[in-house]
Order: sequence, then C-alpha cells, then structure tokens
Amino acid sequence: MKFGFALFATTVVLGSGTDAFTAGISRSSRVGSVSPLQEKLSEELGTPCEDECALDGFPNMPESVHPGVLTGQAMLDLLDHAKENGYAIPAVNCVSSSGINACLEAARKNDAPIIIQFSSGGSQFYGGKALDNKNYAAAIAGAVSGAFHVRTMAEQYGVPVILHTDHCAKSLLPWVDGLVAASERYHAKHGEPLFSSHMIDLSEEPIEENIDICKDYLKRFAKIGMLLEMELGITGGEEDGVNNEDVALEDLYSKPEEIFQVYDALTPISNMFTVAAAFGNVHGVYSPGNVQLEPKILTRAQAYISEKLGDKAPEDKKPVKFVFHGGSGSDVKDIQEAIGYGVIKMNIDTDTQWSYWEGIKNFESKWHDYLQGQIGNPEGAEKPNKKYYDPRECMRAAEVNTVNRLDQCFADLKCTNILGLGVAEEAENVLGPRRGGLPV
Repeated sequence: MKFGFALFATTVVLGSGTDAFTAGISRSSRVGSVSPLQEKLSEELGTPCEDECALDGFPNMPESVHPGVLTGQAMLDLLDHAKENGYAIPAVNCVSSSGINACLEAARKNDAPIIIQFSSGGSQFYGGKALDNKNYAAAIAGAVSGAFHVRTMAEQYGVPVILHTDHCAKSLLPWVDGLVAASERYHAKHGEPLFSSHMIDLSEEPIEENIDICKDYLKRFAKIGMLLEMELGITGGEEDGVNNEDVALEDLYSKPEEIFQVYDALTPISNMFTVAAAFGNVHGVYSPGNVQLEPKILTRAQAYISEKLGDKAPEDKKPVKFVFHGGSGSDVKDIQEAIGYGVIKMNIDTDTQWSYWEGIKNFESKWHDYLQGQIGNPEGAEKPNKKYYDPRECMRAAEVNTVNRLDQCFADLKCTNILGLGVAEEAENVLGPRRGGLPV
C-alpha cells in the first residue's frame, strides 16, 4: 500500500486521564503540551520512513497519538477518544508475522487504530514449536520477537497500535513476568515499555486474591507506563487450551458491586487499567441465539459506580473502560449496545483464525490441479508449478481474506475513518517475484 498524505499540525486537548503515568521522553508528555519527539524505531534502525510513517500525529486524534506502538499517556488518550466518540478498537490475536501484517493492513485500510495481542500459546508458536518452553522461555522469546516486529512495521503502515498480551491465568504469571522484565529493560533505554499493556486473568481465583495480585502488578506497570487489563467473571467456551464450557451460568455475569470493588481498589494506584467484565461472553463461535449477552450489566455497573463516586464521577457517567471478550457470533446490536456502555476494546481470534484458513482453502481449491506436484498441470505434463506452491501465494491469500474479514469487524465496532488519513493508495508492488511481487 502506498501512502500519500501531507504533513499537518493539530492540537487536541482532552481532560481525561490526567493522572496517568507519562514517560519522560514520550512524544507528548501531556495532552496539550509538547515535549521532544521520541526517536522513531525506523530512525534507530535506519529503515525507510516516508509518507505516513513520517507523521507525528493524525488529523482527527489527540496530539499524543502517533504512528507506531502507543504506551503511557498516548495509549490512554486513544482509549479515552474511543470511549468519548463511541467506538471500540479491534484486538486481534496473532501467531505469526503474516497475521500481524494483515492486521496492520486492515487498520490502514479502515483508517483506524488497532490492538495486536499475543496469547501464551501464540507467543510460543511465534518463537517456534521446536524450542523448549521450560519456564515459558519460548513463549517469552516469541512474544518479545513479535513485539519488535509490531514496533518495526506499525510505523511503516502509519497507524497507531496498542501492543498487548491476552489471557494470563495464575499458572502463566511467570510468562508475563518475563515480558514485564523485558519492558522494564526497554524502558530504561527508550523511556517507554516494550509492550503497551498486559492482561492478568485471575477470574477463576477468589475475587480478593484476583484484586490483590492485580494491585501488585498495576503498581509495577504504573512505574513504566503500562496498562493492566483484568478479568472479572468468567468468559465461557474454549480458547488457547483453556476450557470454560461447563462453568456455572452465574459465573458468566459480573455484578456491579464486584466491578466497583475492582475500580475502588485499582484507581488509587493508577487509572491505567481496563476491566473485562463478564456479561454472558463466550469464546469460540456458536449458532445464532446460543450466546445470551446481557450488555446492560455494563451500564448498571457504570451507574452504580458513578453513584458511589458522587461529585467525583465523570461527566459521561462511564468511569470504567470495559473490554469485550468472546464476541464471535454475537449480534451486532449487542456489540454496539455494549460500546455505548463504555466498551473500548473487543477481542477477535476465532473469526480471524477461520478467515486465515479459509484464504488458504480457497487458494488451494482455485489452483488445485497446479498443486499436486512440482511438475505437471493442465497446461502440460512438463509445466512447472513453482509459482503456485510458492508459500507466499497461499499466505498472501490468507492475509487478503483476513483483511476482508477484519473490515467487517472494524465496521461492527464503529471503528472506521477514525484517524483522518483518508483512503490509502494502492501499493507500488509490481516488480516481479524477485523484487517483491507475487508470481500468480
């Protein structure tokens, strides 16, 4: 994709998130204030950075939001902007650089921000299944490798990205500990963490233990400008080896009192946290009608907490930033209703797993007779098939199909035409296989 957009100047002043951590050399240490620009990763690595990659911000966004990975105040400003403007950001689980690139392409196509996230199993796969994962070494290395890929390429695509890790149960805490340590080392050199945020999922533990452990992590995160996502209540279904298909029905629905308990405990530490509250969410995809969402749980919680806060409640009466897990197969009306109640992030995994596979499946179906051997196809017994079984071909078909599926996700989440960049021009990528083009 070719980017053509003039440089601009814009100033946006927002009042929210004023107590968030700010890195000393961040692009904008406070909304409405100006500080020296942090060096782009492209500058550090010496990679090209032209057109939108070279921009320092976007026409329709807070001043602090820039192309590349966001952390600290810039990340919080983006999430506040989503809540104030009634959209949620798609958060896509990725297991490869190909999947990451598809997400970045979709974000630019939709003129929108995106959240790219890794699970522990996805992180291990990213590192390579041949690596020993004792003490989560492979999962830590894989996630760090993926993080650097995201950081390198997000600037190139010219979109803002939140770099996140998904569900981390109690047994997986050593995995996140390794990633937090990596972010602390990165922060010491660059003034910001490697990752934007991490999810700590202790929803299967007693609520007091869940909150206490989250408090400890938030204290550590706040020192370097990372956000904590915590889960309250259980998301049903199965994902990444975690099976909650048989949990008690009442555990699928959070109570306003519990959400306030979390808010009351975490807010004195930092406002850089989100809550994945349960309102009937289920991982996986099910037939229509089999997922019984109750989005009004979220608005009842917002009202309950606002009443508790009294005069300290925000004007919009939505003190909590909510996260939507297990949205596959949900009715769009339920999704958009939840956004109206303060959902600013929705996880996507099952649907993009299918779209990636479907792209490969359709490619094989189209070129089946050319993919049965290295030589010999309908054009002749001696005709070579190399250009058809070139792995770039089926992978690119998977990427295109995934981008198309993500178009629907962006639309469902009202997350289109957000940045103000306009339509991206077609990429100049026609130089042939040896110079980046595809043979078929």
